[in-house]
Amino acid sequence: MRDLVLADRPGQSLVGIVMAALSLAAMPLLARAKRRLAPLMGSRAVEAEANQTILCSLMSGALLVGLGANTALGWWWADPLAGLCIAAAAAYAAVATWRADSLADTCCS
Repeated sequence: MRDLVLADRPGQSLVGIVMAALSLAAMPLLARAKRRLAPLMGSRAVEAEANQTILCSLMSGALLVGLGANTALGWWWADPLAGLCIAAAAAYAAVATWRADSLADTCCS
């Protein structure tokens, strides 16, 4: 939020872009494998982990868009805006888990 308000322009991060792209490519595959494995193991924990991996994939996508827009288009505000989107997604998941009556009502079901 501070970077957006003060127009603090972030640096460009090729390493960050590569890592976000690799994560975005790998996480959906990993989530699919976990979803297939969960019933075989009879494990709700592995099923919940698959849901968390999807959330991680979405966050990697937001990060990649922010870093890419900053680097390719010079949109300095896209990087901190992506950070706010990631923080909002994490906060939503945390609040939903905190307020849930049981694990079945959370992302961990």
